Order: sequence, then structure tokens, then C-alpha cells
Amino acid sequence: MAKAGKAVDATAAKKAAKLPQADEMLGYYRDMLLIRRFEEKAGQLYGMGLIGGFCHLYIGQEAVVVGLQACAKLGDAVITSYRDHGHMLATGMDPKGVMAELTGRIGGYSKGKGGSMHMFSREKHFYGGHGIVGAQVPLGTGLAFSQKYKKTDNVTFCYFGDGSANQGQVYESFNMAELWKLPVIYVIENNQYAMGTSVSRSSAQPALYKRGESFGITGRQVDGMSVLAVKEAGEEAVAWCRAGKGPIILEMMTYRYRGHSMSDPAKYRSKDEVNKMRSEHDPIDQARNVLLTSKMTDEDALKAVDKEVKDIIQKAADFAQESPEPDPSELWTDVYVEA
Repeated sequence: MAKAGKAVDATAAKKAAKLPQADEMLGYYRDMLLIRRFEEKAGQLYGMGLIGGFCHLYIGQEAVVVGLQACAKLGDAVITSYRDHGHMLATGMDPKGVMAELTGRIGGYSKGKGGSMHMFSREKHFYGGHGIVGAQVPLGTGLAFSQKYKKTDNVTFCYFGDGSANQGQVYESFNMAELWKLPVIYVIENNQYAMGTSVSRSSAQPALYKRGESFGITGRQVDGMSVLAVKEAGEEAVAWCRAGKGPIILEMMTYRYRGHSMSDPAKYRSKDEVNKMRSEHDPIDQARNVLLTSKMTDEDALKAVDKEVKDIIQKAADFAQESPEPDPSELWTDVYVEA
């Protein structure tokens, strides 16, 4: 699989992955744009003081979850870390409910009690953002165990970052997943800096897709800035898991444009580096170029998509601000499952 190192134009994209139908490609573009605009609005609301606590934006990484979700089928599970808004939207969760949760309102997915890092949708098989670094990996492995035990033919997409890749619980999970041939795709979203330390300074083995070798787990490194490359790798991984071959690791070489969280000034990297990534590797720009150069659509159609997405996000922001705060009595609910 390709690494994120050179700009991918439409011609290169054709060679790297088979082009989908026009409506499918336009769908990828729209889904990535929805995540981008949502995150931009969330950043704005955070700056206005309407979102409190921690808030980790997904801007720049949109191709990873959109490309992989395009490979999923009904019943496949998704679990991820605290950088989770994009994953929620990609699984089909309502932007209104996600944004309302960010602002701590009763209309949110966790009734305003979970905030940015702790949302959940049983309906969409989204099993949460998780605030503890790497904690979702054993939980995702457990979801895959349940799928195999119940013989569902489903898979689990378990996302974690390059920082989490050094956690001990990750390797305990790898061992069990391979031992029991569990249908789990471990997606390492390598945005290169974890909280603020580069992979080269924190990892003795910086090729993270090789981390499963001692357990016999196959790994691939993928250009995580190309939705087509992600989709291609995802199809291979899903087929591997559904065939009963056990877990697989996909290291997505991606990049976040903002700091680790909204409180991070990101002084550990230069503005030139960020600008170069945005100008040469942006996943949405690449999808746009494929659509236009392959004559799948035109500028007017893309402008219409942009307007549609902006309207959706504005309605989500309005809903989030108009939804009431939860009643204090909600402190005593959702502590235990009601029998």
C-alpha cells in the first residue's frame, strides 16, 4: 500500500485504485465534506465557549473513516478513541444529535452527559469514543469475540492512534485476537504526532503495521489521505476477516491539521509542514480532482453539495444551541442498565 508522501492526482488515483461509479465517488466527497464542515463548526462553537471540556477534531483524517465505512455492512461494529466525531457521522449518526452532545444538551446522543469523548449509538453499532488512551482496543476485540461467538459474519473496525500503539493492552488484544481468529480490523490512524511527540521519537519500530508480526497478524500500510486507497485496503481487510482468517492491521498514514485537541497550539511542528500537507495531500481536494478530471460531475454539482452540507451543519448547530440542558435528575439515570 502507498504511504502518504507524494501528492496523489487523479491519474495516480486511477492507477492506485479502481475508480468507483460517479454517484459512489460523489458520496465519498460529500461524506468527507460533511465531517470537515462539522468539525470546523465544532471548533467555532468551542471558541465561543458553547462547547466545554476536551474537543479533538478530525480535520485532515476524513478519508480514513469514510473509505472504511464504505466497506462495512449492517451489523459491523465501530469503536474508536476520543477523536470520534467523524466516525459517528460516517456511521450515519445524526449531526444534530452529535453536535447537541458536544454542547451538553438533552438532545445529544448521551443526553448531554457524555460530551465530545463519550457518545454511543446501539442503532448504528457505534460503541463509543473512549477517553482512556488505547482502552477501546480490548473492548473492540471483545466486540469481535461476540461476533464470532454468535456466528454473525460481521466484523469490528477498531480504531486507535499512533500514540495508543505503544500501550500494553493493545498487544494483549492482538494475542487473543489471533489466537481465537477474531474478525477485527485494527485501524491505526497514524497522524504522526500522537499528543505532540512524533512517531520517530516515541516508537522503536515506527512501521506500526508490523506491530502484529510476532503474533502472526498480517499488516498493511495505506495512504490514509486517499479515500480510494483506503477503500481498496478496506475491502481486502473485510474479506480477510469474513473468511475467518482472523485479525488484520491497517496502518493509515494520515495527518491532522489542528492540534491534538482544541487546547493544543501544536508548536512541535512548523506551519510550512501543515500547509504543505493541506496543499498537496488534502483528502477532499483529491476526491474533488478525481470527480472533475474523470468528468464524473462538474463544478456546479459540487457547489450544490457544498451548500447542502453547510445547511445541514448550520441546522445541527442551531439545534445544539436551542436544545435544553438536561435536568439535574439525569445525574441519577443511565448508571446501570434497567432490568
